[in-house]
Order: sequence, then structure tokens, then C-alpha cells
Amino acid sequence: MRHHLARGSYSTLLAVLKPLYVMRLWWRGRAEPLYRHAMTERLGRYGEAPSEGWLWVHAVSLGETRAASALIDALRAGHPGMRLLLTHGTATGREAGRGLLADGDRQAWLPYDTPGVVDRFFRQFRPAVGVLMETEIWPNLLHAARRHGVTMVLANARLSEKSQRQGQRLAAVMRPAVEQLALVLAQTEADAKRLEAAGARRVVVSGNLKFDMAPDEGLLAQGRAWRAALGRPVVLAAVTREGEEAMLLSAWLEQTGALAAKPLLVVVPRHPQRFEEVTALLESAGLALVRRSAWTDAPPPSASAADVWLGDSMGEMPLYYALAQAALLGGSFAPLGGQNLIEAAACGCPVVMGPHTFNFAEAAELSQAVGAAIRVADMSEGVAQALSMLADAHRGGEASARSLAFAAQHRGAARRMAQAIGELLSNPDRHPGESRDPPSADLGASNPSERASSGSRRSPG
Repeated sequence: MRHHLARGSYSTLLAVLKPLYVMRLWWRGRAEPLYRHAMTERLGRYGEAPSEGWLWVHAVSLGETRAASALIDALRAGHPGMRLLLTHGTATGREAGRGLLADGDRQAWLPYDTPGVVDRFFRQFRPAVGVLMETEIWPNLLHAARRHGVTMVLANARLSEKSQRQGQRLAAVMRPAVEQLALVLAQTEADAKRLEAAGARRVVVSGNLKFDMAPDEGLLAQGRAWRAALGRPVVLAAVTREGEEAMLLSAWLEQTGALAAKPLLVVVPRHPQRFEEVTALLESAGLALVRRSAWTDAPPPSASAADVWLGDSMGEMPLYYALAQAALLGGSFAPLGGQNLIEAAACGCPVVMGPHTFNFAEAAELSQAVGAAIRVADMSEGVAQALSMLADAHRGGEASARSLAFAAQHRGAARRMAQAIGELLSNPDRHPGESRDPPSADLGASNPSERASSGSRRSPG
């Protein structure tokens, strides 16, 4: 009864906020027009005949969509006739998701998490299996999935200590939602323990899909060519967040002001809506700035002579990582949990990360342990370490090699997750939350560790 009342209160609050949510989407559509596309889908209205038999994958934003690409490829290999329903919550996610669609697939917005809206979603699409990526736990969505007989999986699942503490305060509404999941495919052992404590019934440690993301070879080649043509070293501030550019600018000007030959600084903000704000900040410091969007092919002479490039393009991170000799990891210098350092490693770009990496805690620790990344206390020390790496070509080359080896060592999560989800696709009538053994086939563990609990867990080798 307490859980029922909690979900009712949650639903009432969301219903009250729904007009503000729609207005906010419309407002964001000024800078990113895709937010105004098919807005009725957010309310569970699609204007087409109902359909069924989909494999539904929800990847909320850009990072989750990129990670889902490796899983989707592995699922298609095992199920060639698979019909994919791909949903998103952000414009960047939806834009990236377009390239993952095959003939017969469908793309849509994730519906708003109120009872009537999610019911319309399930009546419209009737998926055989639903796969939520990473942290997407929506109470009404998962409650409706059970009522409609849809088997739900949380893939590439992670739960930081901070998120666990927040979830404990909302346990009355969140725990029943987690319990609806038929299977949780966790990134790490630590994630698995926290997810079990949060109510997950069946957890399998499967690794991190981001290690299976292969950088675009064309973009890597383009970045290397630009680096050779520049003839000067490059430091990349990768996927920066609010407040970090100001810290970066202060440290950069202080430490490079006296240099006769100044390195090029490339800044790539995390969110497109911040491009103008970051441009104004850099120009206010008197720096010669050019924007990536100003050219299509090779950088013009003005770009080669500039102090700073603004990476105001989408989907080109491999190019920027190949261009740079060192990368400052965005989101790690402000208390935001850090961005994905695995992509940098796969591109062979050494990473300098700040103190805040709780979103990628294990990857950060492992990369630091093998010398693929350096941990620093603040932005000033980060800039100093990046400049030091530029000055020592041997050190930079070794760090690049360690980065590539680190990325290669941890691949295989896509195969393991696809195998587990494929088993559920072969048994579509299994009810969510039903007790079951983890996939019996080899998940890549040479000596799998299991322990008795409400579920069972296996960790990959």
C-alpha cells in the first residue's frame, strides 16, 4: 500500500508539471529544432496503426545512444530479422540514433512517465522485450511494462554511490520499479552490488559497452592529418561542462602566457546550446578563436594561426582525440561525475582527469592504474600535466600506447549482453521479475564468480 501511494503521489506531481515540461521542450527547440519534432510522441500519441514484435531499446542521450550502437549491432548479428524500436529523450540522442536504423525500424521519443501516457505507448508498439540503457529507471513505465507483459532489461547498468543515496530517499517509488526488471546487465561488480541493494532481482556483471565502441576510422585519419598539417601541439578540453571553461581559461592563460610557441587549445563543450556562451567567454579573454563549423574540409590558414578552436560540431569526437596529444576530461573538474574517458582511450589519446569521476569510477581507476590516464587535484594541475606531456614526446607516446591497450583489453560486453537479451527474445512470454537463472552460456568468464542472493550474478573475464 505504501508503494502504491508513493507512485500515486509521484504520478500526480508529474501530471501537474506536464505543461511546464512541454513548454521547456518547445523553448529548447529554439536552439535545437529537433526538440519540436513529433512532440505528440512524448504524450504517447503516434498517429499510426498499432504494431507489435519490436525489440525496444531506450537510449536517452548521445552517450547512451553511442553505447547502444555496439549492442544493437551484436543483436542484429544474432537476430537478423529483428525490428528495432529506438527511443530517446534528447535531441543529440535522437540525431545520433538515426544512423542505427535499418529498413523496418522505428524511432520515437520516450513517452512522459505518467500512467495514461505510458499505457498508450505500450498499446501502440507492444514490444517483445524492452532494453533501458544505463540508469533509465521510470516507475510508471516499468509498472505498465509488467501489466502489458513486456520483459524489461536494464543494460550497461550503472549506479554510483551518489545516485544510490539519492535513490534511498525515494525508495518507496524507485524500489518497486527496479524490482520489475527481469534482468540487469551491470557494468561492474560495484554497480551490481548497489543495484541489488536497490531491489534488482537478477544481476549479471557484463562489462561496459563503451569499450566496444569502435572509433570512426575516417575521423581518426582526418584528425591525424590535421595534426600533421598544424605543426604545433594540441591540448583538447573534451566534453566540458558548466563552469569548467572559466577554470580552464584562467589556468591556460597563466601557464602558456610566457611560452614563445603556444600550443593550440581545442574546447568541445558537452551541450550544443552552450556553444555561444563558451564562444563569448573565450573571445572576452582576447584569444583568437575559430569555430569548427566555419569550415568543411581542411582548416583554413586563420584556423592554423588561432589560439583556440571551438569544437561546435556533433559526432566528431574521434577527430578531436586524434588531433590532440592530451585531453582534459570534461565533467571531472567540476563535481559532475566526469564524461566517458573510454572513447579517448580507444582513440589513443591520453587523458588528464580531475577529482570527480564517479560516473565512470571503475574505468577511471583502471585507466589510471595502467598509465592510460592521470589523476590531478584541480584544473591548474591538469593544464600543467597536459603541457608536460606535450613537452615530452616519449612520455606522450607511451601513454598513447597504454590507452589503446587499455581499451582493447576490456572489450566484449556487447557480445555478452546480446547473448543474454537474445535468450529473452527467444522466450518472450517470460514475465518480468520472474525468478530465473542467468544465461547458461559462457559469458566470457574464465573463472566466473557467483554468490547466493535474491538473484545470481556472474562477472566476465
